[in-house]
Amino acid sequence: MAIHPTAIVDPSARIADSAEIGPFCVIGAEVEIGARTRLMGHIFAEGPLSIGEDNTFYPYSTVGVAPQDLKYKGERSSTRIGHRNRIREFVTIHRGTEGGGMITAIGDDNLLMAYVHIAHDVRVGSHCVLSHAATMGGHVVIDDWAVIGAATGLHQFCRVGRHAIIGGYSVVTQDVMPFSNTTSPREARNFGANKTGLERRGFAADTVDALHKAFRLLTRAGLNTSQAIERIREEVPANAEVEELIAFIQASARGVLK
Repeated sequence: MAIHPTAIVDPSARIADSAEIGPFCVIGAEVEIGARTRLMGHIFAEGPLSIGEDNTFYPYSTVGVAPQDLKYKGERSSTRIGHRNRIREFVTIHRGTEGGGMITAIGDDNLLMAYVHIAHDVRVGSHCVLSHAATMGGHVVIDDWAVIGAATGLHQFCRVGRHAIIGGYSVVTQDVMPFSNTTSPREARNFGANKTGLERRGFAADTVDALHKAFRLLTRAGLNTSQAIERIREEVPANAEVEELIAFIQASARGVLK
């Protein structure tokens, strides 16, 4: 394996033969790094930490370090990162806590741009884009294919649904509905379906149209959420995506952004 002579690697770390550890990296105990994963340089990784295959970590990232949660008392929590992720400069990823399931997890094929912060117990799905300086508070859940704009802050325990896009510099204090386009420079608001993103990902025109009608009832019809859901069931053609939207709203503990 390619380990730069300036790197410090704990003897208990398990590193695939095809992985690459660049200059001045520090790899702690109980770190596992999969095949063809590359740590370019100045990466600090602390276990228990599992990193899958074909990931690239750009310089100055920290992975698996202790959380900033004052309730954390040193419990043996962990971090799990999947495959083919791109982790850019100065990204910080903190391990889980007892109060959040003991694990922080990132899926596959994600892009985390410079200065992104992944706090304790965050769950990021797959195919997501987290833009520069996006900040996830503890226990945030980001579902697959979500896009988080630059410098956006997500409050603890918020959830972002599948295929949602959040504009830059938004302040998110409630759940963001799947398939939606949500943005605001001060307090986030929902502006309807993520039409362009859904079309780019191959969603059928009738599906996008049904979602557009559902969001119009949710955000522009002057209805409360329960009334809007009732009207959606009456007026919008049923499909899997509309049902997913309704199920997401009904399962939300913090309420959804409208």
